[in-house]
Amino acid sequence: MNAPVRDNLTGVDLRAEIDRLRKERNAVILAHYYQDPQIQDLADFVGDSLDLSKKAAETDADVIAFCGVRFMAETAKILSPEKTVILPDMDAGCSLEDSCPPEQFRRFREENPDHIALTYINCSAEVKALSDIIVTSSSVENILNQLPKDQKIIFAPDRHLGGYFNRVTGRDMLLWPGACIVHEAFSEKELLKLKAEHPDAPVAAHPECPPHILDHADHVGSTSSILSYVLGSPSDKVIVATEANILHQMEKAAPHKTFIGAPGADGNCNCNMCPFMAMNTMEKLYIALRDLEPRIELPEDVRVAAKRSLDRMLDMASATVGKGDLGAIDGD
Repeated sequence: MNAPVRDNLTGVDLRAEIDRLRKERNAVILAHYYQDPQIQDLADFVGDSLDLSKKAAETDADVIAFCGVRFMAETAKILSPEKTVILPDMDAGCSLEDSCPPEQFRRFREENPDHIALTYINCSAEVKALSDIIVTSSSVENILNQLPKDQKIIFAPDRHLGGYFNRVTGRDMLLWPGACIVHEAFSEKELLKLKAEHPDAPVAAHPECPPHILDHADHVGSTSSILSYVLGSPSDKVIVATEANILHQMEKAAPHKTFIGAPGADGNCNCNMCPFMAMNTMEKLYIALRDLEPRIELPEDVRVAAKRSLDRMLDMASATVGKGDLGAIDGD
């Protein structure tokens, strides 16, 4: 069920009520970098999806309120089955998740039995359960380097992310034809205009972008990697090709710099704000904490199988600690 916005919230001090409920429920509030800045500023942790789930698992919280999209909240539940995980709006999905229905993915795997499946974390728990190894944008290359060169690989669901790492590593992974609607919205023509206006500004881009955007990037990496790059860049201006709400963290950390969102076809970055992320609001977060709904529930067999593929990634990806969205690996 979804958490509706009700008329009787008029006059409610949402920030104060959320703080009250956070304490009453013993809840931890997580916010992805792509969330509205107001939500980012009240969260206990702000970051990439897997790192947030790992941090929540390490707390003694009884409730995880995940301000992100559905697959992220599912990942939190996979890692913290004993905790109650709520999502302010259960309709907050993901175009990548939607592009890869579990039954279609199952059939695709059956049609390619000699391939293992490396699957980007931006997918449903059911697809994770059907996969061999889950990857994040910061761990793909490291994991690929540990697999035999002749190993046949399916990469799902993001064809742009898989294509980028095919080019970087010389692999020939079989790509599922999914894409992120946000990162596909960037315009090469408008980006080139922006670069001409700001010739000294480097471009930082997420590898979910199509190749015609990545070809003009000075840095390609996960959201955490982009954040580290732009804050460390000697340039006073940086062009950023990922969801525009990440600029909030950049502006907080380096107010003396100018961060410019890469433009869409209409010349602005408004079209590159994720409509799914925007479904989470302060009102819905308040109601979700109050009612402990909508709640993420997963069949135990799906959760266990999905965790197995996540654990394989964590076992293989220790070299990416501190370089992206994995955070600290247990025991390291």
